[in-house]
Parts: sequence; structure tokens; C-alpha cells
Amino acid sequence: MDSLICFSHLRWDFVWQRPQHLLSRLARDFKIYFVEEPITSTQAQEPFIETFPGAGSSNIEIVRLVQPSKEDYWIGHGNPQTQVTYNQLLSQFLQERAIKEPLIWFYTPMALDFLSLFPDYKLLIYDVMDQLAAFKGAPVELVDREKELLRRADIVLTGGLSLYRSKLPFNPETYLFPSGVEIEHFATAANQANVTRPAELEGLKGPILGYYGVIDERFDLELLRHLAQSRPDWTILLIGPVLKIDEADLPQSANLHYLGMHSYAELPSYLAFFDVALVPFALNEATQYLSPTKTLEYLAAGKPVVSTPINDIVELYGEVVKVAHTPAEFVSQVEAALAADPAVILPRAKEILSQATWDSIAEKIKGLFVQKINSLPLKS
Repeated sequence: MDSLICFSHLRWDFVWQRPQHLLSRLARDFKIYFVEEPITSTQAQEPFIETFPGAGSSNIEIVRLVQPSKEDYWIGHGNPQTQVTYNQLLSQFLQERAIKEPLIWFYTPMALDFLSLFPDYKLLIYDVMDQLAAFKGAPVELVDREKELLRRADIVLTGGLSLYRSKLPFNPETYLFPSGVEIEHFATAANQANVTRPAELEGLKGPILGYYGVIDERFDLELLRHLAQSRPDWTILLIGPVLKIDEADLPQSANLHYLGMHSYAELPSYLAFFDVALVPFALNEATQYLSPTKTLEYLAAGKPVVSTPINDIVELYGEVVKVAHTPAEFVSQVEAALAADPAVILPRAKEILSQATWDSIAEKIKGLFVQKINSLPLKS
């Protein structure tokens, strides 16, 4: 079994999204080493590599540097304080495992320094799931590192149309693989009888408008405030962690409920009680290339979806998603969604979903790997 070593800016046990969906399926054919950013420890006396199994497959092993520190703080890949140590310890780890000619997979260009550890890599893959340079707090050197990674990659995968169009000029081996969906997982939410009503929802009055996912600088807080104030008879649920923005800035209202992070396994139990599912993202630099996976998950549950005009949503799913350009229009579109017969869009939604399963996407990507490996010259 070939080894696949993935360098990620996301942690495996964080929100279950594209990396986990793809790699847990590819783990049927590859031994996956998922290399995370360092963590700090106030107990450790010296740096060391920590490993543990990754949920989703027995063929996934999480690898990360534990850095001694007097206090906890974030350390990204490529940090000059830890990168040399990480390289050294990871190199020892790889030698102990006798890993040869692995496939190398990047989710962040900031991990590019690790590539020097692999003179014999078989294939270099860059999976672009976000325009990371546009995110709040992005390192200034990320742009140059991405240009270098795009130049050197054997394959560039992109998670949406906008990303595909932006990366193709830098590498002709760029392929569009929009994010997918586990239809069966979310289809249970189409019928409330299939799930147990979460205790947090007891006593809440409908209609219920819901969102799940990360709440960060991409979120349109003013839209959320307008929605809550305009229709106090609506209950609005927001499920997910708050990152990179101050929680004090979140709108507060009696009909707004922030439920925090819940696991991927729990999501259908909440989604089942959404009367309308929301994609309330702002239109800014961080969302210009966004292609939200949750759109397909909402549709798999048979829920009407209302979104702001995110480019990929409009282009890929505009037939089955109601799109609103202003806060007032968003309220009107939610009203229309509540009054609409979901059966009208259901056939087209099912057709879209059938072409976007994670299983089929992973199989196509694996086929692309085999094709590229067979066509590439041996690396010196």
C-alpha cells in the first residue's frame, strides 16, 4: 500500500469537511499520514512528535509536533520558531516507518518547507479548498509560497469553479473537483421521525431558520442582525465554532441561538428541524472563491436553501437555491421558501446530488493519481 502524507492547516478532529471526506475514502487504498500544525504544551520538557489514529479509518494516522511553551498559542506551518525542529523530528519519524516514494498532499502552501524531506516523492498534489491568502490573519508570505507550490505540483485539485479558474493559469494540470456530499447521512434529516429532537431545541417555536459551519470573517453579521430584528417570530439557529472574530460582535436577540460546535454525526438531528437552511455569507475577499459544502448537505435533507449571491452557489446550484442580494430581499426569499412546495425543486436537486457524492469524487481523484503516476518520469 502506497503512503500518502498530507500537510494541513486544519485539524482532523475539527469540523468534518473536505480533507476528512476525501482522505478517509482514499485511505481504502493508501496509508494516510495527516501532518497537522504544531500544538503547544505547558507540560512538555522538549519537542516531540505525537501520533494517534484518525477517526474515519484505521489507515489514517495523525502526526503533529508538540512544542514546549509557558502558555498556549497558535503555531502555523512554516513558523521559523518550530519549522527546523519539526523537519528534523518528522524526518526521523519517516525513517522509522521506512516510508519511501510517498504521495505528498498539501492543503496549505505554508507547509512547503516539508517538501525538502522527500527527494523521492511519487506525486505532488495541492488541493485548493479555499483562497487562504484572503483569510483574516493570513501570513504575508503565503502568496509567494502558493505560487511556488502551484509551479511544482503534479496535480492541482480545486474545490470550486472560482478556485479552478484562478489556479488554472498557474498550472495546466489543474482539475475541478467541487466538494461533495454524503447523501445517506443527511437524507435522514428529511423526516423528523428519523431523528431524536436535540434537547437544545426543546421549547423553540417555528419557523426555524438554521445554519451550521464555522462562524468567522466570512459571515454577514449585519444580515443576521437584520434577519433577527425584521422577523422576531422566526427562530434562528447557528451551529458551529466562532473563530477569528470577537464573540462580543455577534448580534444578540431573543430569537438568535448560538449552539456552538457539534459533531458531523450530530448535524442531521439538528438539520431535520430547520424549516429553511441558510448560507448567510458576506460578499468580501474571503468569500470570492467560496464553494460551501453545506449547500449540498442542506439539499440532501430536502430543505429549502436561501443564500447570499456567492459566485459558486449561483453558478452551480442557482436552479435550486434562492439567492438574495440585500438583507430585505433575504427576508423575502426566506418567506418565499417557507411558502414554497419543496417537491417542485426536489427532482433537480436529486439530479445535482447524484453527481456530487464524496465516494464518486474520491474515486475520480484516485483514478487521476494512477493516470499521472503512470505518465510521469521517475524522479531523480
